[in-house]
Amino acid sequence: MSEPITDVRDLSRIAYGFMASQALFAALGVGVFDQLAGGPRSTAELAAATSIPANRLSALLNALASVGLVAVGPAGYANAPVVQEFLVRGAPRYFGDYLRVINGRYVYPRMADLEAALRGDADAGRLYARFMGDPRAAAEFSEAQHKGSLGPAALVARRVDFAGRRRLLDVGGGSGAITIALCRRWPELTATILDFPHTLPVAQRYVAEAQLEARISHLGGDALEVAWPADQDVILMSYLWSAVGGPGIDVLVERAARASAPGGLVLIHDFMVDPASGHPAIAAWHLLISTIGNLEAACLTVADVTARLERAGFDPVSAGDLVPGITSLVVARRRAGPT
Repeated sequence: MSEPITDVRDLSRIAYGFMASQALFAALGVGVFDQLAGGPRSTAELAAATSIPANRLSALLNALASVGLVAVGPAGYANAPVVQEFLVRGAPRYFGDYLRVINGRYVYPRMADLEAALRGDADAGRLYARFMGDPRAAAEFSEAQHKGSLGPAALVARRVDFAGRRRLLDVGGGSGAITIALCRRWPELTATILDFPHTLPVAQRYVAEAQLEARISHLGGDALEVAWPADQDVILMSYLWSAVGGPGIDVLVERAARASAPGGLVLIHDFMVDPASGHPAIAAWHLLISTIGNLEAACLTVADVTARLERAGFDPVSAGDLVPGITSLVVARRRAGPT
């Protein structure tokens, strides 16, 4: 748990924090960080490069400097080191589209509905349904999510031993980032990505780019309704439990138990918090956002996830952080005998 705040200025930092995040999203949108990739530039140079009038651009640059996203020197403005590494388009670790599209375009505007969703307003609590039912929005969301999933994908591929595993079912697999990483790391693995039909073209394109069409297939449908392929050696659910909520989780667990081969693994990767502290903070914030996406959203913990799996016939294998300070990974194995 963070220390209780005692300074009124801390209240201001929290209350005005949304302004800093909007400055970040706007800077990504107009290409400020891309224009600074080659080194410092003056306000006039940036204004010419971005077609943003200097007076308005200066206000944005000052806001970015105030939170350390850019530095100011004699030659003008320069990207902070972490910005240069992660927020310059074309950089190997770039995930600016994830921040700009997922957080800036879809989540941020809907945060205005948070109080209504907490009070049970059904229309307010439909964040996921709003874009997953729209082909353009679903494709854009999946495309942006891909960039944000590359890091966790690499970590899962290194963390879990898939030796001897042949069949993987990625439930709610989106762009297929994790499945692609796993198939690259484990050449004997074949996989099926199950997700809403509107997301499949994005996944199919990434699979084709990875030249894995012969090993990765696609199944369109709602994971709570469509039949899952049986006898799976590994079932992966990433960011899915936080999206579907309590009753939906029960369905997913029951379906995973039926689709798993004896001894098969189930991997739950999601935002999970320590109930004694509310940490990690980013996980707590994402689980709060989930209440806008689904009024049945569950505040996930490692203990609760593990207990649900145990009741369904899985034995714990490992549990802990995947992306430190952000997400957790729970791995369990299907019991071979009666449950």
